Amino acid sequence: MNHHTQPLTLHPADPGYEDELAGFQTGFTQRPAVIHGARSADDVIAAVRYAAAKGLPVGVQATGHGLPGGSEGGVLITTRRMDGVRVDPEARTVRVQAGVRWAQVVAAAEPHGLAPLNGSAPGVGAVSYTLGGGLGILAREFGYAADHVRRLDLVTADGQLRRVTGESEPELYWALLGAGHLLGVVTELEIGLVPVRTLYGGSLAFDGREVDPMALLRAYEEWTRTVPDELTSSFAAVPYPDIPALPPHLRGRYVLSVRVACTGSRAEGEQLVAPLREFGPVLADSLREMPYSESHTIHSDPPEPHAYYGDSAVVSELDVARVGQVLSLAGPDADGMCVVQVNHLGGALARPAPNSVPYREGRFLVRLLAVGEREAVRERLDPAFALLAPYTLGRTVNFAFGAGDRTEGLYDPKTRKRLAEIKSSYDPANLFRR
Repeated sequence: MNHHTQPLTLHPADPGYEDELAGFQTGFTQRPAVIHGARSADDVIAAVRYAAAKGLPVGVQATGHGLPGGSEGGVLITTRRMDGVRVDPEARTVRVQAGVRWAQVVAAAEPHGLAPLNGSAPGVGAVSYTLGGGLGILAREFGYAADHVRRLDLVTADGQLRRVTGESEPELYWALLGAGHLLGVVTELEIGLVPVRTLYGGSLAFDGREVDPMALLRAYEEWTRTVPDELTSSFAAVPYPDIPALPPHLRGRYVLSVRVACTGSRAEGEQLVAPLREFGPVLADSLREMPYSESHTIHSDPPEPHAYYGDSAVVSELDVARVGQVLSLAGPDADGMCVVQVNHLGGALARPAPNSVPYREGRFLVRLLAVGEREAVRERLDPAFALLAPYTLGRTVNFAFGAGDRTEGLYDPKTRKRLAEIKSSYDPANLFRR
């Protein structure tokens, strides 16, 4: 470990300050009083000690996908230079530093016939995703990414680097995996990999003006009751604007799609999705057997930075009539683009694990993502979430984009109480409050 590097330090008037802040989410402004660009755990320690001495709040940014909201002042530690990845093929584990993106982990694991439990977007930071639970493309078979963490290296508010495992500090380990953003800066994770080389996956898209969205949603909900845990899927409704930047087949269309990832063979996959194909004329069909390294094509999340706001509801049941009303509120006639996504949960996600990821009993996760001014977006989203309230268990910390000022529902009362106790012992001054 090099003890002689100086962390890159930037203040608002310095050249490079704006570039250092730039991340995937362009909808919020963060104006920290000082940015520490960390290259090592030592740099993180120095930045945390500086913040503690000055009584300044600390934030962390790897890729800027999951910013909770805008902020002023304080210290921001950027971790993108900490990008080491080391695979141990024998132990089926990978060690990832704080700034690593999932694409790097997928690429490093692939030669060994292994895969990480990454999400749909390859540009997302692996560490922050995992600390928030980590709902991946194979989640029903393998559970949350957090369920596979062996070890975390963490700088706590006292400026100490701790190596945390389920054996060494079980309470801290439990809290970090689900609420790690509140307890310190994780500099490295050791996480288990799964033996997956190929999968059957892709999406089936329908034209929402030719196919009744509510009927398709009902068919999807019924279909999810029949599939094995080896199949993870989601339903999405996207009203595309009529703009030249989009491919011609999407311009101005209301696209309904079912996205599928299955670790079975092509034949098994084809058999499982057959009922969906019968639903109506298909606009696009990308279902195929693919190497795991191409799994990002299943969702084809937009790679360009942009402004977005959103929230989520983990629901005990999918009330199709109510979600149908949500689709109407967020559909092509809404004043602004809004994406509705319904993730099928259950399977391994429902199994208990020694971490603080809540609401494992949920059957579905409903996510709404909108583009536009924050207040206008809230006016659109709030009535939609109100419709889901009778079935809502809570919200997911990884999908509260720009809703960071609202903490209610992120954890159930029992989990919240236990987290508060752990927080008070490891960060009594609430240094990590961003």
